[in-house]
Amino acid sequence: MDPMFREVERDGELDAVAVEEPLEIRVDGEPLSVTMRTPGHDEELALGFLYGEGLIDEARPVGLTDDFAANTIEVGGPLLRDPGQRRFYTTSSCGVCGKGALEEVAAVAGPPLGSGPRVGRELLATLPERLVQPGFERTGGLHATGVFDAGGELLWSREDVGRHNAMDKAIGRALFDGTLPLAERLLCVSGRLSFELVQKAAVAGAPILVGVGAPSSLAIELAADRGMTLAGFARRGRVNVYTGAHRVLD
Repeated sequence: MDPMFREVERDGELDAVAVEEPLEIRVDGEPLSVTMRTPGHDEELALGFLYGEGLIDEARPVGLTDDFAANTIEVGGPLLRDPGQRRFYTTSSCGVCGKGALEEVAAVAGPPLGSGPRVGRELLATLPERLVQPGFERTGGLHATGVFDAGGELLWSREDVGRHNAMDKAIGRALFDGTLPLAERLLCVSGRLSFELVQKAAVAGAPILVGVGAPSSLAIELAADRGMTLAGFARRGRVNVYTGAHRVLD
């Protein structure tokens, strides 16, 4: 049975639901973080998370252990910095101030993003339609992140019960492939645009991020600070561009 789904009884019938289980990430045997995720592409998830936090800058040996029914993953060290010196902004309810959050991301991401591709507004509006989401179609309970080329062709997509995990998995795939930074790529997410998604996209070097839903105020502030094109409400042939309009051709 696919580890991403589980069948449950609903109104006397069997229904597929997305699996949500904890994953502990260890580095050189030391516990670092625990995230609730949908099993699948766990190696990409671990590496994408560490890259987004500025703790690694290249792929590392990684693999699931036998502990806790394969819900523990081991990553080879050493880390680029002591994780105790950086606060993890992993949720939208962390309570940090905007200025401190921007400074933290700038310290990890480095200079603002480069020029990147210029793309048509109409193309940006169609990215969600091109985003392959088989898990969502089956369960209605998974988020997705897709990586596209400048012409709008989907290169790969990843799904997870957590929108930040889906982004980490997509970026982890690029890390495995040696294609970071994503300087000529477009990212599209299936939901709203939170600060943490903009953070992860910025660290990965993606100049354009599109979402089906709305951006938050801090997401817009961070995108503007990083020089990113941030577009939301991409649906039914329309899209709102909040920052980086110089890359969008009307």
